[in-house]
Amino acid sequence: MNPIVPFKLFMISAMYENGGNATHRMLDGHPELFVYPFESQLGTVLSANFIQTLVPFRYCWPEFPLHGEVTQDYELFFDEELKTKLRAPSRSKFTGIELAIDEAERKELFISYMRDKERTRAHLVEAFFTATFQSWKNYQRTGQEKAYVGYSPVIMLDAEKILADMPQAHIIHVVRNPYSGYADTKKRPFPLALKKYAWTWNIAQHMALTYAQAYPHNVHLIRYEDLIANPQATMQKLSEQLGITYTDSMLYPSWNGARMERVHPWGTIHIPTPEVNIATMHELSAQEKAEIRSTSIVMLKQFGYDGLC
Repeated sequence: MNPIVPFKLFMISAMYENGGNATHRMLDGHPELFVYPFESQLGTVLSANFIQTLVPFRYCWPEFPLHGEVTQDYELFFDEELKTKLRAPSRSKFTGIELAIDEAERKELFISYMRDKERTRAHLVEAFFTATFQSWKNYQRTGQEKAYVGYSPVIMLDAEKILADMPQAHIIHVVRNPYSGYADTKKRPFPLALKKYAWTWNIAQHMALTYAQAYPHNVHLIRYEDLIANPQATMQKLSEQLGITYTDSMLYPSWNGARMERVHPWGTIHIPTPEVNIATMHELSAQEKAEIRSTSIVMLKQFGYDGLC
């Protein structure tokens, strides 16, 4: 199986509830992009990094055994959201989303892609994305596609691994103020404790700033607040950085090219507007705001959030 286009990867990264899903959906309708349907959770049980206690393995860059088989490699990709949708659709939060993929075909295409290739991590990731889009029957193709887009929260932490494997890749890291981010995180069934959320947010942003300095042509930072306040300026700049054409489809979220009024059920940010963002921040108590501010003051200043609360 040959790739639909020469493989080039754009990975979106964001701390939890920082606007990664919203950004992912805003790139969805771009005619030059193959955009993964849900979180592309590439991590495997072998994935590890030195801050593993902060980040679930599913959000890491994958690792594979030195000796193994391609059929097993496919299963190692965590890919919970898409695999659940395909294997047990009634248990998926995307039950009402139309997605025509036969997983048996997807797996066979994955294996076929690897038949004449060295079993490297880069080739396995290429096979993962390529097989997905070759098996996706109702994907709205334009014939102009030239890159693949994935989204995995906090995958910025593995930027060095990604760029070592794929030097032409781009990583888009979305930053949102931690007050609103934590307020939305609290709405999840199993939210992080405030202290862990704040420190993970700090580390993620510190690493993003560091990697943006080290890889200025590959790592791009977006403030969620800028994205929702001035989406055109933000997306025009991102288009230039990624080497794609700016289109007005980047101004709103969509699913498989169809405009969405609410980013649901992709994440807890359902309506990406400045008004909702500020209102969400003020759902926190004064004590919660004070604790986030005291823990995150250094990074708050770096991103212009120090005057919010």
